[in-house]
Amino acid sequence: MSDNIREIVVADIGGTHARFAIATIGGDEPIKLGQIVTLKCSNFASLQTAWHSFGEQIGRELPRAAAIALATPIKGDVLKMTNNPWVIRPALVKEKLDVDQFILVNDFGAIGHAVQHVSADDLTHLCGPQKNMPGDGIVTIVGPGTGLGVSMLLRLGENNDYRVVETEAGHIDFAPLDSIEDFILARLRKDFTRVSVERVVSGPAIVTIYNALAALENRAVAERSDVEIWSAALDGNDELAEAALDRFCMCLGAVAGDFALVHGASNVVIAGGLGHRIAHKLKQSGFVERFHAKGRFKALMENISVDIISHPQPGLLGCAAAFQKKYPSTGRK
Repeated sequence: MSDNIREIVVADIGGTHARFAIATIGGDEPIKLGQIVTLKCSNFASLQTAWHSFGEQIGRELPRAAAIALATPIKGDVLKMTNNPWVIRPALVKEKLDVDQFILVNDFGAIGHAVQHVSADDLTHLCGPQKNMPGDGIVTIVGPGTGLGVSMLLRLGENNDYRVVETEAGHIDFAPLDSIEDFILARLRKDFTRVSVERVVSGPAIVTIYNALAALENRAVAERSDVEIWSAALDGNDELAEAALDRFCMCLGAVAGDFALVHGASNVVIAGGLGHRIAHKLKQSGFVERFHAKGRFKALMENISVDIISHPQPGLLGCAAAFQKKYPSTGRK
């Protein structure tokens, strides 16, 4: 291996799963990801124990450099995951994980880095004009999963330079747009004084939508998990679950359009494990209509290109890209 090419451990830690791989970065070659190991977070007491389990599973000594994406803001001396009980103390990372060099990034910050690096083949067009990413401009990235991730990619034109802005925009207030969403909001307000977008647009939120639609129709339904409802909706064998899926897609379209307006974006990328899973359903749903439905700015919204990232591991790719950008001596800027 040449001097400017190296291996690092990359990890994408979400609310439900922790994904690990060894990435090869540097030189003029694209970032390469090795064997992917996916662990269930609830089976491990900490990032440290999951990290060492990864090393045992691949049967080799781990590189002493790491890039780790976490589903939480990267601020302060103690990082507490939003939907995961693990606690990470940045000052102890080198000691606990046996690394000399590391970087921590927000999980959707990592997706922003990935969007900069993926090829056109890793993007599936959804709506708006089919156009390339702007050479100089803003890309909004939105992704439903265990929570709702949002970031911004600022492409700076010269020398393919860019910046990623990490946000917690998934926690802004939910704004209903019709009587059904008024009803969903009213039910949520029984449990939460303030209802964020994530309560309606995330994987677990399908339970809330499903139960609200059942109550609206005075249906008695058995208690079901989000996994069960998603499976029923995608299999097409449950009309109420399908209605909940369509309502979810409508809300996602409205929210993605709101973020694009706020950011002044020319392009939007839908990401997240769930976004990839429902890609084939989005065009058939109310997503596009809601994305465009911004009153006097409807024409502007229709000129925004929306794609779905189809790369199998954008979080891990983005981790490697973020590390490479912070330590440019190990590879391209």
